Amino acid sequence: MPTNRSMIEKSLVPGVHEMVGLSYGETPEEHKPLFEILNSQRSFEEEVYVSGMGGALLKPEGTAVQFDDIQETYTARWQHETVAIAFAVTKEAFDDDLYDTIARAKAQELGRAMADTKQVKAAAVFNNAFNAAFPGGDGVSLINAAHPTSVGTFSNDAGGAPLSEVALEDAHVAISKLTNDRGILLALRPSSLHLPPELQWTAEKILNSTLTTQVFENVALDAATNRNDLNALNSTGKYPGGVYLNHRFTSPTAWFIKTTANNGTKMFIRESLGGDTDTDFVTDNMLFKFRERYSFGWMDPRQWYGSNA
Repeated sequence: MPTNRSMIEKSLVPGVHEMVGLSYGETPEEHKPLFEILNSQRSFEEEVYVSGMGGALLKPEGTAVQFDDIQETYTARWQHETVAIAFAVTKEAFDDDLYDTIARAKAQELGRAMADTKQVKAAAVFNNAFNAAFPGGDGVSLINAAHPTSVGTFSNDAGGAPLSEVALEDAHVAISKLTNDRGILLALRPSSLHLPPELQWTAEKILNSTLTTQVFENVALDAATNRNDLNALNSTGKYPGGVYLNHRFTSPTAWFIKTTANNGTKMFIRESLGGDTDTDFVTDNMLFKFRERYSFGWMDPRQWYGSNA
């Protein structure tokens, strides 16, 4: 009996799925250093930020101890989005023995499209980090000079400072002074540095020069000169988590430092990449569909410090 499409159609499908997976994996996963990746079993995820306790109080002899407690302050929500794309292979292409060539080419492009969309959505969290139209659970943008707390506000914004040795040193000091919602010092440290491609050479010079890259004004010579000072960022190895480029950061000058704070930016995966296939009764086309569901967001903005330079 001659072989026809209905007999081998199902055996062809895994090959298409494999090509999508291979192409999907070719796109660098630049979102991974930015987000903690978690699984979800719901249509959305919500987390409540709980403030810590304040400092212990002096108890005079014979007096009652004063009570304190944690408090719920705000709620962050991750609303999962469905990302999907499909393609068709015509009956004529199959009959003319072009199925393998056409399906493979389309599957590769589909895989790239799915992967690229994920990277764009992940980077959007940082591209909108300074935009008041994209608030987090505390009501303000991820990077902001006035994040509200129970005792006032705090800033994780470098105030538009361009990337430089001085700006990074100032940022490290500011990070070390961040407190919890009740004013208790957290002793946070820088973990990793995240940049657009345009800043990679500036960062390379700043972080890997043995001597300082700062320029000082020599009044006696009436000229700008470099001094033989030690480059403290280089000698102390301030970024144990590494330095990362993200090719989907839209600002060529904005930069971000990830701190040692927990419970910050998160990606929830509701449905991993998967596909399905069918045959169109009207056209006899073979139809291939791929989809996944996920969401990006953040809880505690103290995990990030940045500058919209």
